[in-house]
Amino acid sequence: QVQLVESGGGLVQAGASLTLSCTPSGRTFSTSTRGWFRQAPGKKREFVSRISWSGRTYYADSVEGRFTISRDNHKNTLYLQMNSLKPEDTGVYYCAAKSARYDSGSSYESEYDYWGQGTQVTVSS
Repeated sequence: QVQLVESGGGLVQAGASLTLSCTPSGRTFSTSTRGWFRQAPGKKREFVSRISWSGRTYYADSVEGRFTISRDNHKNTLYLQMNSLKPEDTGVYYCAAKSARYDSGSSYESEYDYWGQGTQVTVSS
């Protein structure tokens, strides 16, 4: 059974940094797109960032220039470095992975096959 486990969330003040990690068990995802999504209270889950199997990265406009996604295929771990955090970054952050190998990538949550349980990020003003 495949499981994705996020860690690294917490409560920080505006302007601070956090790094989220996501480590799967049950299979490797070195040749699949992996991504981060988030859900703020009362809002729909939204795309944050993704990284293709080739290492190409994509970001939502709201986090471009502040967040950095990366992957360590040796550790099978996905990261999200979040700098200059804002109160509007508050939410539950989910990592996700596509099942297909050498896939074409997507920012739509419906196209991801595996999800973590989420980690809470709270940014106070």
